[in-house]
Amino acid sequence: MAKINVVIAGSIGLDTVKTPFGSSENEIGGSGTFSSIACSIFTRPALLGIIGNDFPREKLSVLESKGVDLSALQESEKSNMRWKAHYDFDVNTAHTDSFEANAFADLKPELPENMLGAEFISLGNWFPEKQIQFLKLFKKKPLVSIGDTIQYYIDNYRPQVMEMIRESSMPLLNDGEARQLFNTNNFSKAGKEILKLNSKYAIIKKGDNGCVMFSHKKHFSCPGYPLDNVVDPTGCGDSFAGALLGYLAKTRDLSEKNMRKAIVVASAVASFNAESYSYYKLAEITRKDVSERVKELKEIAKF
Repeated sequence: MAKINVVIAGSIGLDTVKTPFGSSENEIGGSGTFSSIACSIFTRPALLGIIGNDFPREKLSVLESKGVDLSALQESEKSNMRWKAHYDFDVNTAHTDSFEANAFADLKPELPENMLGAEFISLGNWFPEKQIQFLKLFKKKPLVSIGDTIQYYIDNYRPQVMEMIRESSMPLLNDGEARQLFNTNNFSKAGKEILKLNSKYAIIKKGDNGCVMFSHKKHFSCPGYPLDNVVDPTGCGDSFAGALLGYLAKTRDLSEKNMRKAIVVASAVASFNAESYSYYKLAEITRKDVSERVKELKEIAKF
């Protein structure tokens, strides 16, 4: 088997989502799905995920068509993970109506031998103790390990979340999660606290307002792309993480200058994801589409 250099761990879900602009039912979602499709724009990733006994297997064809390696995919006799949520006109906040982990609770941190030397990895929203076990699978410390979490894990497993962030080279949290984790109303202070946990960079997402990257000497603010037609923001944060990982794996340049470019590229990819339900728009775009939107973001930030 060929060596795999990029591995993404995350969920493969069935989502039912309602926004002020419409709704979708039982569409494919999950952090692993969005991240791996976004990553595939730049390089070939492998996906560590799990599907349940009611998952429509034909839906895996979109991942396969994007070149995502599914040899680490696991299967469960339980029902698939399901998430039901709605958004109000503030599309930065998802309101969870119901969540059933089901098969996702059985996902094991296990990889084939050809993936254990991967240098670029991403930990989607997952039980933090399993994220830590996943990090320890690799033969040597990856060049980039992006660690993500959600409010539920911060509420219930804060010590483990802190350990996961300490072990990750590049934690990626949204504004509310960062404030909550470090018990502060100042997201800049939260970013600096992340850096104290052995991270070179800390990235805090601010929804449609872009994101901020902190390093030990500077910080960089990337604007959000002003969309005329927001359909569904589900998976935008995961798309950002996947695109960021893919771009860094493609360029193999971890300098602060290239990190800034990677963040703008990832923001552009994530903005496309908000233009449709599920992965449909994300799966259509090309590097050329991304490059055109990156040029627009450069113009927006110029003064």
